[in-house]
Formats: sequence, structure tokens, C-alpha cells
Amino acid sequence: MKNSILYTSLCLLLCVSSIAQSNDADEKKGKFKRENTFLGAAVNLSLGNRFFNVGVNPEVGYSFNNWLDAGVALNVNYFSQNASDFSSTRFRNFNYGAGTFLRIWPVNFLHLQVQPEYNWINSSQKNVISGQTFKYNYSSESLLVGIGYGSRMIGSQYSYVTLMIDVLQNINSPYRDQFNDPLPVFRAGFGMYLNRKK
Repeated sequence: MKNSILYTSLCLLLCVSSIAQSNDADEKKGKFKRENTFLGAAVNLSLGNRFFNVGVNPEVGYSFNNWLDAGVALNVNYFSQNASDFSSTRFRNFNYGAGTFLRIWPVNFLHLQVQPEYNWINSSQKNVISGQTFKYNYSSESLLVGIGYGSRMIGSQYSYVTLMIDVLQNINSPYRDQFNDPLPVFRAGFGMYLNRKK
């Protein structure tokens, strides 16, 4: 599965680079424009019955045209899930990872996002009945897919709010609970372009 996430990320980057060569006719083909490069960050939050997830996601990307952004993102997340009537295990997870992302803007205020990631997880699990504690270190891939609302002015700044879920069914994913149900991921991001237009 580790190879599949790497393969998906490489395919996304190759698709984006081929699309970049077919930019609008008024732009010079294949020319890199520094003002289309952006730096930003997103904060993600998930809340639910007996679980909590918070994280930060710095990103660097490039706007190829008026409807397509792509780049790479890092993530750092903290996840906790309390014991319930169905499980006596309490989870406390810390994970970090990296991946690529693709944002498609079919209209200027709405976007679709695909974000394959690979994550490393440090998990602390405690049985609240017996008091036994276990610690695990493992890794997992995820594929976040979602839709969002935002504003974007190439060469100036951008902001967005996105709702995503992990569509892979990997039980070790940081975006799935102990029953392997997907957790909704809300991300609010903002950033600015290099060499902002004046």
C-alpha cells in the first residue's frame, strides 16, 4: 500500500505538469511564473461523540491556471477517542506525514480537493477497565477527498474551508476511528502568493 500512495502522488504530479503545458493561449507555454507559487497553511478540526482531532497543514503549491492548483503539504495531527459502551479502549494518537494535493476550481468560489498522504502514527492506548496501557508506532496511507468553499486571487492571496473524508479503508489511517468508520475532516486554509501583485 505504501507504493500505491507514492504511485498516486506521482500520477497526480505528472497529470498536473501535463495540464500546465496547456495553459491559456495568452500565457507562454511551459514558462514558470513565480507569482503563481503560493505558501500557506491549513488548520483541521474534527469533533464527534467521544473523539477529537486537531492539526496543522503547511503547504506550498502552484496555480497552473484559473481552475487548477497543485502542491505538496505536510501535516501534524493529534487525535483522541475516549472509551465507550462498545469499546473499553481510550486512544491518544499523534501523527505526522506528507503528501500531494490537487485542487480543482470549477467555479471561482467552489473547489474539489484530492490529497493522498503517508502518515507515521504514535499511538497510546489504554484499557480503562483493566488499566493496561499499550504504545504502538506504525504508518499508514490515506486518500482525502472533499469539496470546499473559498476565494482565490492568483498573484495575491487565497482562503478556503474544505470538508473531506478518507476514502481508503485502512484501519490504521489517522482519519478513521477504532471501528474503521471515516471521520469527517474540516480544513480551513489561507495563504499568499510570492511576488504579490501590487
